[in-house]
Amino acid sequence: MPDPDGHAAGSAIVALDAVALSHAIHARSLSCAEVMAAHLDQIEHLNPVVNALVALRDRADLIKEAEELDRELAAGRSRGWMHGFPQAIKDLAAAKGFATTQGSPLFKDQIAEADAIFVARMKAAGAIIIGKSNTPEFGLGSQTYNPVFGPTRNAYDQSRTSGGSSGGAAVALALRMLPVADGSDHAGSLRNPAAFNNVLGLRPAYGRVPSGTEEVFIPQMGVAGPMARKVRDLAALLAVQSGYDPRVPLSLRDEPAIFLGNLNRDIAGLRIGWLGDLGGHLPIEDGILALCRTALTAFEDMGAQVEDAALGFDPETIWQAWTKLRAWQVGANLRPIYEDEARRGFLKPEARWEVEQGLTLSAFDVMKASNIRSAWYQHVHGLFGRYDVLVLPSAQVFPFAVEQHWPGEIAGRAMDTYHRWMEVVVPVTMSGCPALSVPVGFNAAGLPMGMQLWGPNQSERLLLELAQAYEDATGWVEKRKPALLAG
Repeated sequence: MPDPDGHAAGSAIVALDAVALSHAIHARSLSCAEVMAAHLDQIEHLNPVVNALVALRDRADLIKEAEELDRELAAGRSRGWMHGFPQAIKDLAAAKGFATTQGSPLFKDQIAEADAIFVARMKAAGAIIIGKSNTPEFGLGSQTYNPVFGPTRNAYDQSRTSGGSSGGAAVALALRMLPVADGSDHAGSLRNPAAFNNVLGLRPAYGRVPSGTEEVFIPQMGVAGPMARKVRDLAALLAVQSGYDPRVPLSLRDEPAIFLGNLNRDIAGLRIGWLGDLGGHLPIEDGILALCRTALTAFEDMGAQVEDAALGFDPETIWQAWTKLRAWQVGANLRPIYEDEARRGFLKPEARWEVEQGLTLSAFDVMKASNIRSAWYQHVHGLFGRYDVLVLPSAQVFPFAVEQHWPGEIAGRAMDTYHRWMEVVVPVTMSGCPALSVPVGFNAAGLPMGMQLWGPNQSERLLLELAQAYEDATGWVEKRKPALLAG
């Protein structure tokens, strides 16, 4: 058993912000081996309670790899900002030598032969891959459970869900098992778990973070991106993950360094539009709108202009177009499994439903839905002529029971699909614009919530500056930590 002084030292290491941790490693006031040992101790202590990280590597091998990075620093060589950071890759992305199970028994033994592009970039920047973070089966549904590894429990209340699909990443962050985390987002998968665990999640603009090379010409609705406990950490990880790659022709050419440096900004006069429940269209659990509206007073106190805003576009039209595009893209990926009767039974009902919806679509249906998406983007472009930033809740419910697959009802209104309860994230996804989920506090039961700061296309720098001002004013991540950290 570690001695009390060793435990205290380890706790101080894992409590460091990622930027501060990187500085300490490069100043050699902390060794990579010490950093690795402290995080592995934290994982050993807390992960059995929440099941956030899976497929973990052998401790001795990880310490040995960290010691090698220490020798490189001693020789004057740094791989980059993440030199010596323990990192766990979301189990939807390929990390060489690890199984990419996608939460499915069908792929539990499928070992990746190469890294996804953003994973390779994190490794090149010095990250040591220690394992994977848990995710729902095929990433479907904002509730992290699967038949391979089981459920991931909320960092603040272990009877509740972590959200998803980057649920394992968010919980590992909140419980200081990782300095930063990677995730992906189609229908809120970076935003929802960030809100459910009182951390930050940034859905970048389409093309900002190139990932795979399987399909590079049809704009996907899912994107990879960063999660963190502090805004500067989020920005630093985004800088590592982003940048053009010739294998992905629609990736963006901006220099990643645009996200680094001073994020302080005077936001006096900034125009913020509060969209709330979209004029009553969205059923939202009691307490969420009030928390978000109270959080917006922080911006008002800094001189920003906050006003109620109307969407001005039928949200049901957006939703119906999204469900068709999602069934087309998700269903196409799962169709080979669905058509194999020996494997179809391994698909959860929601996965089979996506394929079956896709099978009803014609090429003309898909084009019509894509045209609606384009019209919606042009409308959003007009909204950002009136507002600098738009704001929505990050979820329509607080974290629910971990045994519940998905909410069938919100505020007395029945949900007609397994993902309708997360409709609040879909207008952002369909716009292709970036959004950053920031914490807004807790309800009376101690459950966290967040709100989406939604900016114009490719405005991640603006969102980071706005989030930095908000973090300085509120400090929710440090103000209210999970009780497990005091255990």
